[in-house]
Amino acid sequence: MILFLASRPVVPTVRRTRSGAARGWPAVAPRSTGATPRASGATTTTRTPDTAPASTPRATGGTPYANAQQITDDRGPEPHPPRRSFLSPYRGLFAAPGAAAFTLAALVGRLAGTMLGVSMVVMIATVRDSYALAGAVSATGIAVTAVTGPLLGRLVDRHGQARVAVPAVAVFALGATATLLCVHHGAPAWALFLCAAGSSGVPSLGSMTRARWASVHRDDPGARHTANSFEQVVDEVCFMAGPALAMVLCTAVFPEAGLATAAVLLVTGTLLFAAQRRTEPPPQPRTDSAGGSPLRSPGLRVVVVTFLATGAVFGSMEVATVAAVDSYGHGPASSALLALQAAGSCAAGLVFGALPVRGSAAARFLAGVAAMAVAVLPLLAATGPASLAPLLFVAGMATAPTMISGMTLVHRLTPSARLNEGMTTAYTGLLIGISAGAAAGGWTVDHLGPAAGYTAPATAAALALLAAASGAGALRRSPEAD
Repeated sequence: MILFLASRPVVPTVRRTRSGAARGWPAVAPRSTGATPRASGATTTTRTPDTAPASTPRATGGTPYANAQQITDDRGPEPHPPRRSFLSPYRGLFAAPGAAAFTLAALVGRLAGTMLGVSMVVMIATVRDSYALAGAVSATGIAVTAVTGPLLGRLVDRHGQARVAVPAVAVFALGATATLLCVHHGAPAWALFLCAAGSSGVPSLGSMTRARWASVHRDDPGARHTANSFEQVVDEVCFMAGPALAMVLCTAVFPEAGLATAAVLLVTGTLLFAAQRRTEPPPQPRTDSAGGSPLRSPGLRVVVVTFLATGAVFGSMEVATVAAVDSYGHGPASSALLALQAAGSCAAGLVFGALPVRGSAAARFLAGVAAMAVAVLPLLAATGPASLAPLLFVAGMATAPTMISGMTLVHRLTPSARLNEGMTTAYTGLLIGISAGAAAGGWTVDHLGPAAGYTAPATAAALALLAAASGAGALRRSPEAD
């Protein structure tokens, strides 16, 4: 704009000045287009409205358009660029067509998924008066999920999300209905185990949602980082709200209400998600480079083993917190304190997703695991709810960055033709770790007392750090992890 003003011909400028004077504006004298000739005979180039040279040489050797700086000074300083809002990355994330639709649909089903375990345990324990039977049936469902999850992820990669998710959720609906009928009518215990196994093969909506984000923003690493952060926050919200909702339904309505509600929500959410065909990643043809399990990648094995130990941290910390708060004489407050831990993770995840990506994913992952191992240690010194609450919030803040960086590594270390299978494998490791951690936390509380309950998550966090640190070389040697 400055160069344009400096090169305007005289005639239009005069016309504008006269027009301005006619309106009562201050008159502006026409600006000269050439330098004043000197005694040495130097001349200037006269401009006309039709012909204007690209530059005007000065007799003094000065640069063209010497009055450009004066024009800039008259107009004042250039305006500063608009400040980047904290939520700008998230607004840009959902600007993609169809992003909000598949996210909301998946949210319904993912909330239901977090209700299933608690609903099953509370329902069987209440109706059959046996926590041992309830725990065994729940463990059976988890074991089946650990086996079928990666297999269903492989089918999703090969045939597409909708073609696999719809029949799989139909099988789940039949198994869940059979479970409700068996519990209500007093069927033998072996029937409960069969029903639990039949209702556990459901594709991971979290993995399929992340695969959609990766497809929608395939050319934007920053958007994928923000998407992984947002998905981790969604996970935390679901794990915080789902079990609480299931507990209320099972205890305040009737014992089967939790599982019935979760089944309806899971079927509804999955069908709505599958109906969003515009954002569904295309099926990936099988190639030689994508053959075999994703665990053939040394870097991915490191992430899965670390997730296994990280899941043990989550499972044992929940048991330890419930036992510790109960020993303080404030048992009902355990839910609120666990919600503080999830809130810390949510806050850290939102901030982490809004920040620019710095360093390699491998370095961020190792730093997150190290922070998690350090943040768990102060819990051993808690003496009551007042001291435990802030410590749980801080401990939760290390969760989201670790999981976000870990899932970023899973995406980069897994061939595109195996993406759903790779992410489901990682989630399966986390799920197995949660179950094992809950068992380890219960054993610790029973044998060492509630005061020593947090030694279980502290030990698991140390094992996670050991796994990540010992495998750091494998992560660094993987060019996809940079």
